[in-house]
Amino acid sequence: MPADPMPADPQRVVDPGIRDWDFPRGIASVALMTAYAGEHGVPVARMLAGTGLSEPALHDPDAQIDARIELAVIRNLVRELPGVPALGVEVGRRYRITTFGIFGFACVSSPTLGEAIAFALRYLDLSFTFCLPVAEWSDGEFVAWVHDEAVPADVRQFLVERDVTAMNQVMSDLLGAPLPLVRAEFRFPEPAYPDRIQEMTGVAPRFGRPHNLFALDPAVLDQPLPQANEHTWAMCLAQCRELVDRRRARTGIAARVRELLVPGGADGFCAPPGIDTVAGDLNLSTRTLRRHLDAAGTSYRALLDEVRRALAEEMLTATPLSVSDVAIRLGYAESSTFIYAFKRWTGNTPAAYRRDRAALR
Repeated sequence: MPADPMPADPQRVVDPGIRDWDFPRGIASVALMTAYAGEHGVPVARMLAGTGLSEPALHDPDAQIDARIELAVIRNLVRELPGVPALGVEVGRRYRITTFGIFGFACVSSPTLGEAIAFALRYLDLSFTFCLPVAEWSDGEFVAWVHDEAVPADVRQFLVERDVTAMNQVMSDLLGAPLPLVRAEFRFPEPAYPDRIQEMTGVAPRFGRPHNLFALDPAVLDQPLPQANEHTWAMCLAQCRELVDRRRARTGIAARVRELLVPGGADGFCAPPGIDTVAGDLNLSTRTLRRHLDAAGTSYRALLDEVRRALAEEMLTATPLSVSDVAIRLGYAESSTFIYAFKRWTGNTPAAYRRDRAALR
């Protein structure tokens, strides 16, 4: 189901749908970097050293790896090719729409660049990024803030170069023309190859700045994409969501909390319990539960959102409950708060979601 348009409202900020870079990912990025290294004479075995991966795994489109395995490959690449100038930029150029599988096809078939960006942020864990972008519309500018603070320092500059170049390359592919940036800034000091970075950005980059960012005229976001197709887009979105749901399957303490959040009222629907109640059911203090969930890479709020979203979709699809009734049963004091949350989860309003699901039956 298509997401709502992303208007260039003043001061609008859109965060990515993930908290950090430590999410499971496909093998395509590792395969791409290994192939690049091979072109420079680095054997596959040296690129995969310390990862537990075998060469046949690079050709398995369904293979899924931990982010830290890709990080090990990145460290191998940087160690093996220290003399390649602008290594991150050169590798980043290799990331094309086709590298991202169904995620890429969803972007290609989006109506506009703004819609593609909205989708990409919501499903960022289908990408290979380590730097997390945050989108902002402000003062007549669209700015992508590219956060690298949590990226390991030994590969931080490489990954900023790689990820920013890959983002630029993919958006240029979507438009069918170079992305028209108006400025580009980086936190790292000016390197020995500023011309390589300027060639990538199309503008004179500034280095040693407080933040990594690139900016463009927000009018570009409304341009129709040349391969936009509403039917293909809807189909790709559904497949992406199923893939994300599988990858986000919870285990350990998170699974136990999620089970406790799933209600069991007389009609199967009632407001999920609060964190204090959940902690008590697990014989933990609230503070200890928060600490365990943080160590598992999630939070009570994130798990509550997952459960509420699943229940909301089920109630909107399988019951005649009004949107207001659904909101009440999910523990929201006001339906407007529920509508805002549902739109953040799915990119659509509850009413529009119900219509779309009814049309498919």
